[in-house]
Amino acid sequence: MFEAKHMLVVGAGVSGSAAARIGRQFGAAVTLSDAKAEKDLKEDFAPLRAAGVRLVFGPQEESLLDGVDLVVVAPAVPVRIPLIQAAYRRGIRVISEVELAAELAQSPFYAVTGTNGKTTTVTLLGLLLQTKYGAEKTGVGGNIGVALSEEALRVGAGGAIAAEISSYQMEATQHFHPHAAAVLNVTPDHILRHGSMEVYQAMKERLFREETAGDLVVLNYDDVKTRGMKARVPEGVRACYFSRKEALAEGACLAGDTLVLRSGGEEVPLVTVDELGIKGPHNVENALAACALAYFAGCDPEKMRGVLRSFHGVEHRIEYFATVDGVPYYNDSKATNTDSAIKALQTFEHIVLLAGGDDKMTDLTDFMALVKERVDALILIGDAALRFRDAACAAGFPEENIYAAGYSMPRAVELAHACAHAGEVVLLSPACASFDMYDGMAQRGRDFKRLVRALPHAVSEETAESGGEA
Repeated sequence: MFEAKHMLVVGAGVSGSAAARIGRQFGAAVTLSDAKAEKDLKEDFAPLRAAGVRLVFGPQEESLLDGVDLVVVAPAVPVRIPLIQAAYRRGIRVISEVELAAELAQSPFYAVTGTNGKTTTVTLLGLLLQTKYGAEKTGVGGNIGVALSEEALRVGAGGAIAAEISSYQMEATQHFHPHAAAVLNVTPDHILRHGSMEVYQAMKERLFREETAGDLVVLNYDDVKTRGMKARVPEGVRACYFSRKEALAEGACLAGDTLVLRSGGEEVPLVTVDELGIKGPHNVENALAACALAYFAGCDPEKMRGVLRSFHGVEHRIEYFATVDGVPYYNDSKATNTDSAIKALQTFEHIVLLAGGDDKMTDLTDFMALVKERVDALILIGDAALRFRDAACAAGFPEENIYAAGYSMPRAVELAHACAHAGEVVLLSPACASFDMYDGMAQRGRDFKRLVRALPHAVSEETAESGGEA
């Protein structure tokens, strides 16, 4: 496929490094370039050097394109940068790592996009697909932290691939063709990258643009922008909705408190909301979307029910991990925008909330209205602390219940521990990115968990059933 070709991979993260490895595996001459200095990147590039990949770090001169047949763009790299624009002008083919995966794949993709909920939905979908295909023939990759191209190669033929797809990944993607696609929601995020809400939504809609007859699109009926996408689904492609609020005649919805699938006048009951292992209204929506995709893939509903009961979510997504003096602690570090944090606030009442961080400057009106309704104490960290304090006070939240922790997670945990009492929950749901204090949201969440587990009388999730202390 790539033998005797010269491939330039731009961006040396997980996806870019995987593309470089695969290019060499298939006989291409590969250059991997990143605008950062090598010392500023966490990856170990020794294996790529040993495989014969040429590594170029720092300023990206147009001469990198000389003799190049194919450019593969990593998700973190905007296509507007001069190097990629020069490739387009030269007529060099430019693709994303997602498109590379599609060209390598011998099994169908079941792809999920949306502003919030992607990782939980895709992780659950992967487990549901395993009930039909088994672990070896089920892939889970993409924006979830595993290169989609490597999963496509690993699975080979005769399986299925659950793919988490971000708007970033779709920028340089033209012909990605999933067998089934779901769009969970579209709310303002990544506008700085894409330039406008309209372009951001268009990137989401690219997910189903190349689908053909026999394929499926699953859309969120409860989200106005997503509901309207049905008008742009290609002719011959089946489109169905999922809804937590409406009793749909066709699609995935609630019948009373039971998750059901409806098609052709038949109804397949799955589990009740109480039986569902992942909690919160937003997770009901995530489960409905995953179930619609899995049922279309031919999964047995009885086996699906077992997964729905046993799956309790993924790290950093409203993750229960410890109890201290009768107070449960939840890590929702993945809530890097207000819409995601609002979903967490809707899950609980009487909250001691840790919020703030690297401020995305999104509107705080709806978020702070819910803070006023459900939060007992507000602990603020990072760059956003002052703006969040002002917005909370403007919304009528009592100023005496706002505490400043500066840029110190230890201080924030100390304040939360002092404020929280039985009947409340402590929730880290920042509504901000993490880069003012951490390398990413995962590092932030794990630091929070480490500090909580070090508190006196902390009982972690792993030891709670046996009564041991962390």
